[in-house]
Amino acid sequence: MSGKPKLHYFNGRGRMEPIRWLLAAAGVEFEESYLEKKDDLTKLRKDGSLLFQQVPMVEIDGMKMVQTRAILNYIATKYNLYGKDLKERALIDMYVEGMFDLNEQLMDYDYLPADKKEQHFANMMDKATNRYFPAFEKVLKDHGQDFLVGNQLSRADVQLLEIILMAEEFKPDILAKFPLLQSFKARISNVPAIKKFLQPGSQRKARERPENVPKVLAIFE
Repeated sequence: MSGKPKLHYFNGRGRMEPIRWLLAAAGVEFEESYLEKKDDLTKLRKDGSLLFQQVPMVEIDGMKMVQTRAILNYIATKYNLYGKDLKERALIDMYVEGMFDLNEQLMDYDYLPADKKEQHFANMMDKATNRYFPAFEKVLKDHGQDFLVGNQLSRADVQLLEIILMAEEFKPDILAKFPLLQSFKARISNVPAIKKFLQPGSQRKARERPENVPKVLAIFE
């Protein structure tokens, strides 16, 4: 295995989307192999490609990597998006773990039964506006730099922008009370590699359409 990283997942966001974002931010071209039916996942399991029988799986540098965080850690380290020392890496890890908590809330919404969506929506909006976004607003204020950690782009910046844009799909004015996050969003969106990824026609995935949800769920049932 060599050349471009190859991503194995369904044709949607899910747990692969932060990986797409990070590769794009690093300026790395990648290929995708989509799971379209349950048999596609079964084949990967049977041929030994999935250590824990789960996707995402990324073929990169001669490895078949699984587990989202492990994949992201590898990409961030390889492409200098993981801080300059152990302390910066610890801060990045801490911030990213908080982001994963909110990301799970946002990601799960479209796959919930209709009778659970209202309560879930209220809960995730409360957490976004009263727990997570205030925390990152404070980080930016206290740090006083253009980026969350150090003074260069890191995986924390990339993932925070991804989550901000996801949250705005649910509530367009969600950053109304967070001026530093508004500036952060504009600034990071204009990083050339990220700006390119945000253009139509890129490998960035759209929010899942309701009619596609049963098909996606059927792959993993």
